[in-house]
Amino acid sequence: MSAFVTRFAPSPTGLLHLGHAYSALIASRAANAQGGRMILRIEDIDQTRCKPEFEAAIFEDLEWLGLTWDLPVRRQSDHLSDYENALETLRNRGLAYRCFKTRKEVADEIARAPHETPEGPQFFGGPLPRSEEQAFIEAGAAFAWRLSISEAKHALGEKFDTLSFQQQLPSGEIKTIAATPDIFGDAVIARKDAGTSYHLASVHDDALQGITHVLRGEDLASAAHFHRLLQVLLDYPEPVYQHHKLITDDAGNRLAKRDKSITLRALRAGGETPTDVFARLGLSGVKG
Repeated sequence: MSAFVTRFAPSPTGLLHLGHAYSALIASRAANAQGGRMILRIEDIDQTRCKPEFEAAIFEDLEWLGLTWDLPVRRQSDHLSDYENALETLRNRGLAYRCFKTRKEVADEIARAPHETPEGPQFFGGPLPRSEEQAFIEAGAAFAWRLSISEAKHALGEKFDTLSFQQQLPSGEIKTIAATPDIFGDAVIARKDAGTSYHLASVHDDALQGITHVLRGEDLASAAHFHRLLQVLLDYPEPVYQHHKLITDDAGNRLAKRDKSITLRALRAGGETPTDVFARLGLSGVKG
């Protein structure tokens, strides 16, 4: 079997739609073409929005499409201590600091994650003076952990300026892209409510599961810049990235889980078959 390993990593915060189907099928097709494997991972660190019924629906929908995956399936909420250990590594190196921003301020940023903020890099000034930080801690104030870009630059020296990642183009050519993690500023790597973040948990699990190729939508292309920094800081292996097109509605808008009419469950209930879904996605004849 080929060393090619990719993954489909949905969050069970709603029903899968056509965009999810496209991403899963692209990953499965790429793995099959290389004689490799596609791993299914459940990214459910957001326990306020993730629901067991949505997780069950993910398995049902993917099986209906004819996809297969290795067992057991890794569920991130079962492995929070793993992410805590990775966070501790960064803390011990002085690369992370507590952020006592209000719940609303952090929630607004989380709503944008894992994408680059529309306002540009958000630098939070680094850690508070020790006396102020201690006062917040003694008062029981909740806090998130942010990665300090300035400390990361200091730790890596010239290596920071030469960071890069490998991106596979639609033609199959692999291109070296200069990584600019500064675009994220001091990103949250551990949320107040979860003890980790999309960035940290995803990068950790890709390394743990031996993911060689990360295939995901082009809306996550900017995340590769920050993920490459985390990989270097945590001494994780480097995967190849490939970012596919997004499936949009008739108005050209990106699909969202709130769009009930194009969920796979709704299409199936309306009498459509997997072959019909493949055709909708321009993947006629493609199976898992």
